[in-house]
Amino acid sequence: MTNTKQLLVIALVWPEPASTAAGVRMLQLLEVFKKQGYSITIASAASRSEYAADVELLGYHAQDIKMNDASFDVFVRDLNPSVVLFDRFLSEEQFGWRVAENCPNALRILDTEDLHSLRHVRELCFKKEIPFTTGAWLADDKTKREIASIYRCDLSLIISSYELELLTDVIKIDKSLLLLLPFMVDEITNDTKWNPFDERKDFIFIGGGKHAPNLDAVKYLKTTIWSQIHTQLPEAKLHIYGAYLPQQILEMNNPATGFLVHGRAVDVDEVMSSAKVCLAPLRFGAGIKGKLLSAMQNGTPSVTTTIGAEGMHGILEWNGYIEDDPSKFADAAVRLYSTEPEWQNTQKQGKTLINTLYAKSSLEHIFIDKINLLQKGLITHRIQNFTGALLQHQTMTATKFMSKWIEEKNRG
Repeated sequence: MTNTKQLLVIALVWPEPASTAAGVRMLQLLEVFKKQGYSITIASAASRSEYAADVELLGYHAQDIKMNDASFDVFVRDLNPSVVLFDRFLSEEQFGWRVAENCPNALRILDTEDLHSLRHVRELCFKKEIPFTTGAWLADDKTKREIASIYRCDLSLIISSYELELLTDVIKIDKSLLLLLPFMVDEITNDTKWNPFDERKDFIFIGGGKHAPNLDAVKYLKTTIWSQIHTQLPEAKLHIYGAYLPQQILEMNNPATGFLVHGRAVDVDEVMSSAKVCLAPLRFGAGIKGKLLSAMQNGTPSVTTTIGAEGMHGILEWNGYIEDDPSKFADAAVRLYSTEPEWQNTQKQGKTLINTLYAKSSLEHIFIDKINLLQKGLITHRIQNFTGALLQHQTMTATKFMSKWIEEKNRG
């Protein structure tokens, strides 16, 4: 008997949980659907890297698809999924209209991962050395594209409470179209397994090299912050880990100053749990930061910026310090590294954050309940989302025909 609970994931890239927080996030979402008895197919037009997760080994089906090609229409009609999950708005732009035409009854979900437009505009403002404003964000074309994608979908998963407020308060998107769903992790029940203060040493930074905010943070540590820390703690070292680090970052390795660039971490938990303090001086970006969540999971206090902690702790205390001034950032790092009672207290705050805001058990129920509710009332839900219906209609005469033009061009 054919399983009527079919999930199709349309991925811009194959998930790499060992390289990116986005890869970890995708596997978390797939696990939720798997527990609910869904048959899961992951489809992507991207080539698979050697670090991509072995999705078949995890019990999922993998399908290579082509962009701007009618072969996808045949594939998706035959699969006839009950739920389609787009891993970012670029995937929805490319394939959303084809899903809507060929599988109109499928629930369409967008996992924003973070608001790409917010990250993009913040980076532009940072490079121009001007303050970020919501006005600048609203004016950018990428924002319009991303918001249009959110409206065209039945539900968008928002990872950060700040971004949820931005969408509901500034754009005025109806809350029925959005669900706050951060990373979902196991509750911490036994923190006695964590390495204690006196068995840890050194500082750590982890961040993938394909992510501009991470590259800037490493440069910022190298040029401005680390020397201030190293002067006060000459025996301490800073370990830089990250997949796909470019040559310019690898060349920053300097054992004489304790600035050590390692590249990809074989085991993130192992290196994080042996470090005393995690540093994340992020000056632009969006979403919630996997490195900071990993620090909390491993009992490692952190020092970060307002951008780094944004949308991650609500009204709860941070598991360390939040400082935007580089000198204050360095002093906070030294204080946390050197003061055991303070370190232990902030470690406990990280445990509270995990168990209050990121507990898998409660978040999974919220997610599944929302899906079930939408599936039962999908027709009414779509009628009430008039803006989405309007954009879907316009998409049929814009994105669709651009895609068909490319298809014809490729055929010629």
